[in-house]
Amino acid sequence: MKKIDFIYFDAGGGHRSAAMALQQVIAQQGRPWAIRMVNLQEQLDNLDIFRRITGIRLQDYYNLLLKKGWTIGSGELLKGLHVLIRLFQPALVRMLTDFWRAGQPDMVVSLIPNFNRALKLSLEAALPGTPLVTILTDIADYPPRFWIERQQQYLICGSDRAVAQARELGHPDRFVFRASGMILNPRFYAPIEADRSAERQRLGLDPQWPTGLVLFGGEGSAAMLEIARRLERAAQPLQLILICGRNQKLAATLRAMPRAMPSRMPMFVEGFTREVPYYMHLSDFFIGKPGPGSISEAIAMKLPVIVERNAWNLPQERYNCEWVREQDVGLVLRNFRGIAAAVKELLEPATYARMRANAAAQSNRAVFEIPDMLESILSRTYGPGLSGVS
Repeated sequence: MKKIDFIYFDAGGGHRSAAMALQQVIAQQGRPWAIRMVNLQEQLDNLDIFRRITGIRLQDYYNLLLKKGWTIGSGELLKGLHVLIRLFQPALVRMLTDFWRAGQPDMVVSLIPNFNRALKLSLEAALPGTPLVTILTDIADYPPRFWIERQQQYLICGSDRAVAQARELGHPDRFVFRASGMILNPRFYAPIEADRSAERQRLGLDPQWPTGLVLFGGEGSAAMLEIARRLERAAQPLQLILICGRNQKLAATLRAMPRAMPSRMPMFVEGFTREVPYYMHLSDFFIGKPGPGSISEAIAMKLPVIVERNAWNLPQERYNCEWVREQDVGLVLRNFRGIAAAVKELLEPATYARMRANAAAQSNRAVFEIPDMLESILSRTYGPGLSGVS
């Protein structure tokens, strides 16, 4: 049985979600692999310069930025992070070298950016020849030194853009695998039998009105309140499902809106939930941040999207807006002040039919494809009879 380490952070939640989804599918497929889930933050706590200075762990600092919406200028913060990583890299490598020697993995799979150079150097020092595989959980890289480093390793990319970036940095095709998209939880592929009209009615919504799903990750966003207010004032036949995540204050404010003023727009407000596929099933389109997970989940459920692109976007998410335009699966706004006009445009019958068809044409099976890619890499490294699969 081969031992495989999955490396993730809890920064933003997407890295852990991707790792767990992949682990779940590998178990369902019955592959004889022992998967060890490794939160790199826990391994690096003693070296966490952010915690030394601020008292906050690096991943918690990142999550605080997302929760508060303090993302403007995040590109400059990223440059500073890279300086710190390079400064502390010798100590990082020594610590990780000891970790690999103790655990003896047969493969290391990274689902995180920024640290892949240190992962490679330490793995080579501890276990020469052990493959390092980086799975990009962003639609494309944000060079330099974000996802793709100039080093010999395997890369799994979810877009043509990411593959091209890998080639530009000198990675030969035999080390680059093209998945059909981002890793999604298997729940997004399970059939949902719920009757849309009946379920909408059960939630207090109109069975026939166009329904938008508003979602800004696990911590919600104050932008959701602005979106709801602007669409309510637009007085067009429309209703919203708003998922606020752990932001209880935001959920309470949204629930109070119909009591604060006569509302012409039905709304259903949900907190943190694992039933996002169900709520997407009840919806006609998606409004939210341009995160790779949110966009990919919406497209998997055949929902056109409305996102914004401006200086507040995280730098690694800016290409996602270009991807939405390239694939013609939604609208990209400068900011959500134009949300009412955007919804009206999206719901024009010809526009909506085209974008929904384009979304439906996307076939993302990455979470089911990647185990085969990992098996191929194990076979190349250890031979077909020694890859852990007979």
